[in-house]
Amino acid sequence: MLPPESEAEIKPVEPDQGNACAGRFFQNSKMLEFTVRCRPFYFASNTSNLHGHSLSLKIFEMKRIVFFICFAFSLNTWSQEKTDTLDLPPVEVRAVTASRTAPFAKTNLDKKEIGKQNLGQDLPFLLNQTPSVVVNSDAGNGVGYTGIRIRGTDATRINVTLNGIPYNDAESQGSFFVDLPDFASSVNRIQIQRGVGTSTNGAGAFGATINFSTNEVNNKAYAEFNNSYGSFNTWKNTIKVGSGLLGNHFTIDARASRISSDGYIDRASSDLKSAYVSTAYLSDKNDFRLNVFSGKEKTYQAWYGVSQPDLKTNRTINYAGMQKPGEPYENETDNYKQDHYQLFYTHRFKPGLSFNVAAFLTNGNGYYEEYRAAQDYAGYGVDYPVVSGDTVLETDLTRQLWLKNHFYGSIFSIQHQSSKTNLTFGGAITKYDGSHFGEVIWSEHPWNGANRWYDLDAYKKDFNIYGKWQQDLSDQLQMFADVQYRLVNYDLLGFRDNPTLFIYNTYNFFNPKFGFSYHQNDWLMYASYSRANKEPNRNDFEAGLDQQPTPEALNDWEAGIERRNNSSFLSANFYYMKYKDQLVLTGKINDVGAYTRTNIPNSYRLGMELQGSAVFNKWLKAGANLTLSRNKIIDFTEYIDDYDNGVQILNQYHKTDISFSPEVTGAATITILPVKNLAVDLLSKYVSKQYLDNTGNDSRALGSYFTEDVRVTYSFNRNWLKNVDLIFQVNNAFNKKYEPNGYSFSYYANSQLTTENYYFPMAGTNFFGGVNIRL
Repeated sequence: MLPPESEAEIKPVEPDQGNACAGRFFQNSKMLEFTVRCRPFYFASNTSNLHGHSLSLKIFEMKRIVFFICFAFSLNTWSQEKTDTLDLPPVEVRAVTASRTAPFAKTNLDKKEIGKQNLGQDLPFLLNQTPSVVVNSDAGNGVGYTGIRIRGTDATRINVTLNGIPYNDAESQGSFFVDLPDFASSVNRIQIQRGVGTSTNGAGAFGATINFSTNEVNNKAYAEFNNSYGSFNTWKNTIKVGSGLLGNHFTIDARASRISSDGYIDRASSDLKSAYVSTAYLSDKNDFRLNVFSGKEKTYQAWYGVSQPDLKTNRTINYAGMQKPGEPYENETDNYKQDHYQLFYTHRFKPGLSFNVAAFLTNGNGYYEEYRAAQDYAGYGVDYPVVSGDTVLETDLTRQLWLKNHFYGSIFSIQHQSSKTNLTFGGAITKYDGSHFGEVIWSEHPWNGANRWYDLDAYKKDFNIYGKWQQDLSDQLQMFADVQYRLVNYDLLGFRDNPTLFIYNTYNFFNPKFGFSYHQNDWLMYASYSRANKEPNRNDFEAGLDQQPTPEALNDWEAGIERRNNSSFLSANFYYMKYKDQLVLTGKINDVGAYTRTNIPNSYRLGMELQGSAVFNKWLKAGANLTLSRNKIIDFTEYIDDYDNGVQILNQYHKTDISFSPEVTGAATITILPVKNLAVDLLSKYVSKQYLDNTGNDSRALGSYFTEDVRVTYSFNRNWLKNVDLIFQVNNAFNKKYEPNGYSFSYYANSQLTTENYYFPMAGTNFFGGVNIRL
């Protein structure tokens, strides 16, 4: 008998992009130009499609690789745990998840594994030990704004669903988990599909898909109190209650959470609150479920990174708010509230035939506030005031950049399953209504104009329909076919720096997938081909009518082999991802002077993902994963600003490395059980060198790093206490100074080339301690 899928997989298991808008800040009396997101806010340099270096490895890197291969590493569960959840299908649209025999690379995490890591860090950090993953944090400690890359692809290319419902921001296509504080406390299952994966709803998967499921059914009433405290005054407080199954039909679950932290970076504080309520009615033929959950975040901005000179002497410096004379501006913050409403209905016509439908609404409302020095009145459409007979051209001011949006729609699937055939027909129709506006709330000098200096609307419609066919050709051989049609429509009524540019674009995408799997005894082999197409992001269109981007296309070939039994698991997955017209940053500026992503004809990712785990005896188990890859742009043109002559200089490169794409990533976990109820986890992570841009220049790179975390868990129960977990975790135990994220820009001035690198440093040795009580 094969173990559960989650047992044998490696455990525990960008900046993300938003709408670009030009901006400036002062540092050492020098004005630096950059491009940042309006909501949520990030440097466009970080949106460059994730990019890395060659397979020539240094000796010390090889030693790290040998370390990961030589130690087998962690099974998901040490022993079978009693559960109060019923073995009933959750009331959700589940057609987006992949079965064990589907011919794709995938990793599953269960509730227990998620829970023992959930001490207050954001969702990406809970996935850090899974294959091909690199995570980062603005604040440096995993709380607040965080980012994730899988196989080098950033969050705008990772499709995320919550119970099958799209979560990616419709315009920027990123996923901002800071808007879902402590969502992990309500999640009972996570599936990560690497590569294109199966057809799903929402943004096109261009590197991975992450499916979160919360809709479990709890059989018995319960109450949970989860509290943790950690370095940098980090607190997490969670209360969960559930009615259990009442009268065999009705159930309700609720959660309230609060997370706060001062952050590792100066002033990088977070104040996060969330609530979750889910109620369901279950019967033989029909199930209903309503989910209502909400998140509210206030984070002090830490979006600028740390300059290379400051990194050596003051790695926690935060430039946000420093345009204000004297002390930094106290409210240089990002503020956002997001509310989710999900309604599910399932009808079972007969055994093997069911219908699921869901309606949803996601409301977002928020702004970021900033102090801006020496602002030209003309940039805000305001007449120059005259003070004491003198015309005033500039003023210091405080402004808020707002985003209010509604994202709503419906998804459905019809599933037929027999002994040899599994057919699924599904789809979704969604609409996004967004309002972008900016308000000046204070000015040092007179303000003779409207406080709201821009007010722009944006709309996006997305329709997709797909069919999946899984057929047993024999007892061992299975065929998989998946075809999706997707229709995307943009109506963008102006941009902040280009208000007269209107975009009306429609895209038609056809995404086929096909594969085979062969399984016999403990072995599984598979191979597949998938195609994906992806529309540009909102900020790509601001380039102007003569620089409009084209959609991206990806052809993904995957092949793998794995062996699993009750005590061990081994797998190897090979992938070749061939891109056409991938959008990357080249340094080219658009019509409004902002850096814009540009289509490049040919690029690819070629890699191998290895995983292994084993139970050696009653007190030792271990597991590891290792990814080796090449990530290349065939022909690349770099644009560098020439401030002396007011032009851009072009440099040509052949077969350069894609930025933010390490050639080697690895994770390992050793679990030791020295005495009953006590577990010690040793968690290792290695990431090789990454490049900050697409030139492969070693002077614009992030160094490789190896970190070690240690987690100790002691569990017991006493009478009315069903379970108590005491958890203590030390992160970065060897105090490694490392930076998993950054950005770079170059320019010519006074006939000299200057390159400026900025980094997002992570905290040194830090800790979390938690107490989880279940009644």
